Amino acid sequence: MEAHPSYHLISPFSTKYPRAAGSLFLAYNDIVYSQQWTDVEVLDLEPCSRAAIRGRRPNAESTMNVVPCTLSELISLEWLENAFVSLDNPPEVFLAITSEDSSIVYYKISRGIVKPPL
Repeated sequence: MEAHPSYHLISPFSTKYPRAAGSLFLAYNDIVYSQQWTDVEVLDLEPCSRAAIRGRRPNAESTMNVVPCTLSELISLEWLENAFVSLDNPPEVFLAITSEDSSIVYYKISRGIVKPPL
């Protein structure tokens, strides 16, 4: 992992939150290299004991927030609330759920009850 080009950007968070290091590494590399987001930054989510990723999809104007986690983690409503508050209360947050085989699934989490688009 240390030889990878993105390591120097995420290593402070990987050291601070070693249990979340793998999911951060996978999600960050997927967002930057596969999905080619722009203006990507890594943010400290201390109440959630991990880092988050903020950036913009190609050709998008709005900023999106991604919180990496693993498939085996238990996530509570309090944990989600802490993520929203730490990210300055965006309308939605995406969970990047990673598994042991390096696959990633993104789930959109919205605050409150949100009517789905028609």
